[in-house]
Amino acid sequence: MFKTLMVALAGLGLAATVNAQQLVEGQHYTLLASPVATNVDDGQIEVTEAFWFGCPHCYRLQTPVSEWYETLGDDVSIVHMPATMGGDWNTHANAFYAAQSLGIEEKLHADFFEAIHEDGRSLTDADDIAAFFADYGVSKEEAKQALGSFSVRSEVNKAHSRMREMRLMGVPALVVDGRYVITPSTAGSLENMPQVAEALIERVRSERAE
Repeated sequence: MFKTLMVALAGLGLAATVNAQQLVEGQHYTLLASPVATNVDDGQIEVTEAFWFGCPHCYRLQTPVSEWYETLGDDVSIVHMPATMGGDWNTHANAFYAAQSLGIEEKLHADFFEAIHEDGRSLTDADDIAAFFADYGVSKEEAKQALGSFSVRSEVNKAHSRMREMRLMGVPALVVDGRYVITPSTAGSLENMPQVAEALIERVRSERAE
C-alpha cells in the first residue's frame, strides 16, 4: 500500500532562488529512467502536480505552489493529477475528473481541499459530493451522472497508469517535463518544492535552446 510521503525534518538550506547547476540528481530530485509522455502543446513545459484531496501535506502545499504558479512563464502548463491508490483516493480522483467534465473543477479545487481539512468533511460519498458540486451551478442529478460516467472512470484509470509510469510512491509530488520528480523528501520541505521545480524548468528551457 502506497503511503503519503512525510515532510523531511531538515531542509536543504536552499537559497531564495536556485539554479539547475546547484541541483543534484538523487538528492534534490529523481530522474525517471524512462520519460513519461507529456500531454501539453508543442513548446510547452509540463509541470504535473500529483495530489490527493485527503492528504494534509498536499493541502499545506497549496498556498506555496499556487503562488508559484502565478509567476510561471507562458511556456509552462500545469496539469493537476489526482492520486489513485484505492479507496478514498480513487473516490476523490473520480470527483476531480467529474468536476472537470462539468467545467467546475478550477472553481472548486481549493474549496474541496478546505472542506476536508478545515471543515472536517470526508466527501467520500456520492451524495455528499453531488451536494457539494451543487454549490457551483450544477444540479445534483448532473453531478451524479458525471460521477458515474464511463469517461470519468477512464480518466481515473489513465491517471493510475500515469502515476505508475512516473514511479510515484506518494504525494504530493511535482513532475517536470515527464522526467524530473520532486517530492517533499527530495526538496527538503514543501516550501522548497517550487524552487527546485523552477530550476528544473530553466534546465528544460536550456536543453531545448541548444
